[in-house]
Amino acid sequence: MQISSRFTIALHIFACVETFKGTHKLTSDFLSQSINVNPVIIRNILTQLKNAGLVTVARGTGGVDTTRPLNEISFCDVYLAIEPLENGELFHFHESPNPNCPVGRNIHTLLDQKLYSIQTVMENEMKKYTLADLKTELKDLLQKQN
Repeated sequence: MQISSRFTIALHIFACVETFKGTHKLTSDFLSQSINVNPVIIRNILTQLKNAGLVTVARGTGGVDTTRPLNEISFCDVYLAIEPLENGELFHFHESPNPNCPVGRNIHTLLDQKLYSIQTVMENEMKKYTLADLKTELKDLLQKQN
């Protein structure tokens, strides 16, 4: 299992917004130069973040801003905006295991709770980190580099 790069691109977008707001026009072209991806990818991700209520986007003027304080936006919030879960489930179970097979008949009993627990641990861990953490850590890194 691998989470798509859209999640880390979204975090990169937030880091750029906080670093460059007020000093640069935050267009998809500008953001794409930092992230080194096509601006269309940036626009698609910004649309997902906007639809999730995490950012506002002023088309044409390059205005991207967060909708709430950074300490109130967790990595989990960003992940769920970018990688929406089907039926709220991280793991997609294969369709219709054979009820006449002893394994097929029992596979949900064997796995459902374990997979739910794994998802819960991952989500809880992602909730520990916020965009404020990114801002603070980036500021510290930049000060050390100067």
